[in-house]
Amino acid sequence: MQYFQYLEDAKLIFRVFKESRGLGALEKPDKIFLENTNLMFLLGQAETNIGNVRETFAYNQLSSSHEVLFSEQSDFLVDKEYTLEVGGKGKTRKQIKDIPNSYIIADDIEYGTEKRIPLWLLGFLY
Repeated sequence: MQYFQYLEDAKLIFRVFKESRGLGALEKPDKIFLENTNLMFLLGQAETNIGNVRETFAYNQLSSSHEVLFSEQSDFLVDKEYTLEVGGKGKTRKQIKDIPNSYIIADDIEYGTEKRIPLWLLGFLY
């Protein structure tokens, strides 16, 4: 776990924890993301998973000015208030329909409707 801390300090990865975070550096993270999507394409080349690229980009942009936590029901819990599910154009609200303040962050859409936010808009948060 200490090596993960070193990688995070070097700005190579992000560790994502649940809300009930305990001992920090000694606790196993719930998710690990590379710090930048460019690193994913460098290391993974053609085998890069587009779903992971979307989540990495969303986390990178959101975490610059918000507290982003792991969520059991979705991809992220932002500022302990907003539940976000990241996906492609066809992503539905089925997984988060009963959760208040829940939104879909969708790739491959130009503009948002109702509770769907285009992924590219997160780029303005940085």
